[in-house]
Amino acid sequence: MKLRIGSRDSKLAVVQAEIVMDALRRAHPGIELELVTMKTTGDKILDRTLDKVGGKGLFVKELDAALREGRVDLTVHSCKDLPMEIPEDLPLAAFLRREDPRDALVLPPGVSGIDRNRPIGSASPRRRVQLRELFPDMEVKPVRGNVLTRLKKLEAGEYGALVLAAAGLKRLGLEERICRYFQPEELLPAAGQGILAVQCRRGMDTSILDYLRDQEAECCALAERAFVGALGGGCSSPTAAHAVVNGDRISITGMYMNENEQVLKQTISGPLLDGTALAIKLAKQLKEALPCPER
Repeated sequence: MKLRIGSRDSKLAVVQAEIVMDALRRAHPGIELELVTMKTTGDKILDRTLDKVGGKGLFVKELDAALREGRVDLTVHSCKDLPMEIPEDLPLAAFLRREDPRDALVLPPGVSGIDRNRPIGSASPRRRVQLRELFPDMEVKPVRGNVLTRLKKLEAGEYGALVLAAAGLKRLGLEERICRYFQPEELLPAAGQGILAVQCRRGMDTSILDYLRDQEAECCALAERAFVGALGGGCSSPTAAHAVVNGDRISITGMYMNENEQVLKQTISGPLLDGTALAIKLAKQLKEALPCPER
C-alpha cells in the first residue's frame, strides 16, 4: 500500500508530516509513504499580516486542491493554522497526541533579558493583545515568515524578543532557545495549539489512522475550535481557547475581545462528552458580556 502525504514545504511543516509518517510506519510496517511538499499562498505573502490578506485559509488552499485532485491522499496540518470552516468533502480524520500547548519567549543568542528598546515580535493578534497586558511598556510588532525566518529577524536585531509556539520549537529541536514559558493563565494559547491534524477526502477508509488518533487531543481540539467558530459570525476580534481534560470532565477557557478592545476571559467546565456544546455556551456568554458596538 502506498500513501502520498501532503505538507507545506517549511522545515517545521515537513517535520510535522514526518511525525505522522513515522507513526504510520510503526503501526503498519512495510507501508510505502511519499512526502509531497508545496508552498502555499500564506507562505508566499510575507509583507502583510494574515488578517489583511485572507486569514488562515491561505495556508491550506493548495493542500486542499491537491487532496481533491488526488495528487495526495492525506495532508498534515498544525491544528492552530487550520481555518474554522472545514470543507465537508475534506474532513479532519485524526488528531495526534498534543505537544506542549504553551507559548514561549525567545531572546537573541547569549542575551539574558529583553531589550525593551526593541519590539516584541508576534504575528498573532491573539498574542499581541495579551502581550500588551504583560509588557505594557513595550511595542508589540507583527513578524511574518516561518519559525527559522523569524529567528533570523530576531538575530538581526529587528526585535528584542519573539513569542512562538513551544510545540514548534520543540519539534524543530530548538527547545534550548526557549527563555521562558507563558502559562495558559497569562497567555492563552490558540485553539488547537500543539495538536497535529490529518485531513483526508470524504469517503476514504481512514482505519489506517487508528493508531495515530488521540481521544483527549480530539476532544480538546473540537471544543477549542467550536469556541472560536461560535464567535466567527459576530465581531471580528482576536480569540483564544484552551481545553484541559481531567478524567471524564473537560474545562475550557476562552478569550474574546470586542471592537471596543475590551478583553474578557472565562472558564467553563462539564462532562467531557459535552465539550463542544460547553465551548459554544462559553462563546455565547462572552459575546453577551462584551457586545459589539451598534453601528
